[in-house]
Amino acid sequence: MLQKIFDKTFWKFMLVGVANTLFGTAVMFLFYNLFHFDYWVSSAANYVFGSILSYILNRFFTFKSKTATKKTLWRFVANISLCYLCAYGVAKPLVRWMFSSATPAFQDNVAMLAGMCFFMGLNYLGQRFFVFREQQEK
Repeated sequence: MLQKIFDKTFWKFMLVGVANTLFGTAVMFLFYNLFHFDYWVSSAANYVFGSILSYILNRFFTFKSKTATKKTLWRFVANISLCYLCAYGVAKPLVRWMFSSATPAFQDNVAMLAGMCFFMGLNYLGQRFFVFREQQEK
C-alpha cells in the first residue's frame, strides 16, 4: 500500500504542492494581513484560487489526465471542500488551545499555516484515490 502512495505521482504532487502552497500562502496572508479580511475569508480565498491552480497543474502534470469530465471536476470540488472543512475544522481549535495566551492575530496566522499542512496531506490522498482514480487504474 505504501508503495502505491509514495511513487512518482507523490513526488510530482509534492512539487505542485510547493508551488501551490507558495501561491496560496501569499494570497491568504495578503488577504488577512494587508486587506484585513477575517480568518475564514482569507483561508477560503487561498483555497479558491489555489484549487484552480492545483486542478490545472495536477490534471496535466501529476496525473496526466487527458480527459476533462464533469465527474472529475465535481469530484475535485467535493475533495477540496471536504479537505478544507477537515483541515480548518481541526487546525483553528487546536491552535487556539495550544496558543491560548497569544494574540488572536498570531493564533489565526498559525492556524492558517497548520491548516495548510493538514490540508495538503488530505488533498493528496483525495486527488490520488478519488478525483483522478480512473487515470491511476489505466
